[in-house]
Amino acid sequence: MLTDIEIAQSVIPKNISEIARAAGIEEKYVEQYGRVKAKIDLSLLEDKKNAPDGKLILVTAITPTPAGEGKTTTTIGLADGMRRIGKNVTVALREPSLGPVFGVKGGAAGGGYAQVIPMEDINLHFTGDFHAIGAANNLLAAMLDNHIYQGNALGIDVRRISWKRCVDMNDRQLRFVTNGLGGRFNGVPREDGYDITVASEIMAVLCLAASVDDLKVRLARMVVAYTYDGKPVTAGDLKATGAMAALLKDALKPNLVQTLEGTPAIVHGGPFANIAHGCNSVIATKNALKISDYVVTEAGFGADLGAEKFLDIKCRAAGLTPSAVVIVATVRALKMHGGLAKTELSSENLTALERGVPNLLRHVSNIKNVYKLPSVVAINRFPTDTDAEIEFIIEKCRELGVNVVLSTVWAEGGKGGEELAREVVRLCEEEKGNFTFAYDLNTTIEEKIKALVCRVYGGSSVRILPAAAKEIDTLRALGYDKLPICVAKTQYSFSDDPTKLGAPCDFELTVKGVRVSAGAGFVVVLTGDIMTMPGLPKIPAAEKIDVDSSGKITGLF
Repeated sequence: MLTDIEIAQSVIPKNISEIARAAGIEEKYVEQYGRVKAKIDLSLLEDKKNAPDGKLILVTAITPTPAGEGKTTTTIGLADGMRRIGKNVTVALREPSLGPVFGVKGGAAGGGYAQVIPMEDINLHFTGDFHAIGAANNLLAAMLDNHIYQGNALGIDVRRISWKRCVDMNDRQLRFVTNGLGGRFNGVPREDGYDITVASEIMAVLCLAASVDDLKVRLARMVVAYTYDGKPVTAGDLKATGAMAALLKDALKPNLVQTLEGTPAIVHGGPFANIAHGCNSVIATKNALKISDYVVTEAGFGADLGAEKFLDIKCRAAGLTPSAVVIVATVRALKMHGGLAKTELSSENLTALERGVPNLLRHVSNIKNVYKLPSVVAINRFPTDTDAEIEFIIEKCRELGVNVVLSTVWAEGGKGGEELAREVVRLCEEEKGNFTFAYDLNTTIEEKIKALVCRVYGGSSVRILPAAAKEIDTLRALGYDKLPICVAKTQYSFSDDPTKLGAPCDFELTVKGVRVSAGAGFVVVLTGDIMTMPGLPKIPAAEKIDVDSSGKITGLF
């Protein structure tokens, strides 16, 4: 059996100019990065502002498990399937972070015969977007510390600096550091730390910005510290906005690549789906909508995290409305939610499936009853799945009035996604949603948190620790309380406890901290033990990655 990278390397990509022409992108908008990658000039969106938008399709998934769900693979395979049935379609994805690539999760370019290529480039340096974001982030950090060193005219309290440096790598050694040591000429000593680049607010800002001007406005209002009398200090106060924007001017342009079957793919941005909103850039999505009749995109982790933030944050900020939602599940993962170990998933077990299927049903119910959007369940079928197990899921979803379609895109590419494609087109053309948000922006931060806990997660109450309550009071006094919220919690459970699998009910969610991402335009609500700098596993994926004398890379997945 071929590995993902062997499959990807077996296909000769078309020249990116050919992909651009097929997508209706004129040559003047295409900035080639070699033969098979390009950036799309920002003027395309302005020139096509009066053109009609295509239909937006969101792909999300059940709560993740080690068994895997195949959300990105399904997203790509669905787009290829829609193209096979004659539809004008573009797929819009996030860029992978080097941390997971070299860690345990691997890349994020799909799998099997449903991939975006060149997968090696996409999973590694690509077009340099993440490097630019890291450089802008660290420039701001340097200017902040330099301001303090040069006299601290703004009166910044060094104990209340919230801005961290970043690097796009899983490096637990950098979570907490002390810097400025070695004498007065080397800065002011203080405690500090690093985030991974995808957790930087600049990543979220870039992905929510509508233009260069909007990017600069958002960068300027990012809060980096507080003064001795409690006033926020922003990047604009440090006069860092212009220089950061100069570093980011090319990174703001979306990247054009292709699937294995030649479907246009826009891959751009990569914010965390817990600390940030977990979606590709607004600019990428809007470009795709202008050049296609249908756009297939995805959101990170399960629907309670990625889809919730896509709908409550990204759609609200950008004025987007999905026409259909696909919820990806596997029989294997649902049996894990039912209590089976990963080693026990190959045998039929309807009892475990019955215990685990409520996880899928809650996600389906949320999309249908909370957000009021048409949806379909895509079962990413494995050879060990039995007909009885598939029929059980179909019957349970039928009770909610939602169809189930089997997908075999990993093994068959677009051919294995044709049935799903037809159902998605039917939803877009025949079903009319009544899109609503999960909460009202004009309610309090506490009320927004409770709305998500009770309406989306299935919990019953919220416990806000004293430190978090004080932070909420501060944000309310500063006028940040009417922003949307971005809950940072484990991706492995509806609750804030990763051991509570399936569909836990009547639990209490504990809020440990609250902070504002004023540039991104949301309030981050911290729960559980969420980290903004992951660590490498005992055996990192990096140990298996190599390159030969011809430049051919092996070991990526």
